[in-house]
Amino acid sequence: MEKPFEAVDRYFESLYTPGDEATSAALAANAAARLPAIDVSPAQGKFLQILARAVRARRILEIGTLGGYSSLWLAGALPGDGRLITLEVNARHAAVARENFSRAGLADRIELREGPALETLAQLESAGADRFDFIFIDADKPNNPQYLSWAIRLSHPGTLIVFDNVVRDGTILDDRSRDAAVQGTRRLHELLAAERRISATAIQTVGVKGYDGFAIAVVVDP
Repeated sequence: MEKPFEAVDRYFESLYTPGDEATSAALAANAAARLPAIDVSPAQGKFLQILARAVRARRILEIGTLGGYSSLWLAGALPGDGRLITLEVNARHAAVARENFSRAGLADRIELREGPALETLAQLESAGADRFDFIFIDADKPNNPQYLSWAIRLSHPGTLIVFDNVVRDGTILDDRSRDAAVQGTRRLHELLAAERRISATAIQTVGVKGYDGFAIAVVVDP
């Protein structure tokens, strides 16, 4: 039986994200390819898009592409000359994502770079990449502390940085957890709270994706 908070999510989706063919097709393609069903929800995708629009993002960085579902939502916030760079380590996931981008007619706005994100981020910096206006991080959780460091290095004052899955069904309360994802997320929260170059907070979420949350930071002085 569907839980009340799941039903509320479905209700919101029917109102706020109806009939989006590109994102619906991407979810179907991801399922057909048997990718992990860990995409953001439609409501969360629209939430990310609104945040990106709010900061008038022209350059967006995404760490963790999977099948490109969240990439499509973020790319939908870009102006005609905007660009999204998304990083994915898994070649099979990247292939599915590229097909989704092409089907949606957004391949010209989205650049997918394959390989370990920490290596790709270093390459972006060494190549003198322009700073990003919005950064969404939804990748391997043990590396979240390093991703935060890179996000700040590739940002400018006003850049918005968003991390997904920062509650993990409440397991972040366990300071003795041996789960590397929990340890990485706890360390992330500690760094976000202590970092003087940003102003940050975290919010809990509940819905079709279960019990989790986002951490959100704005860069004050990179």
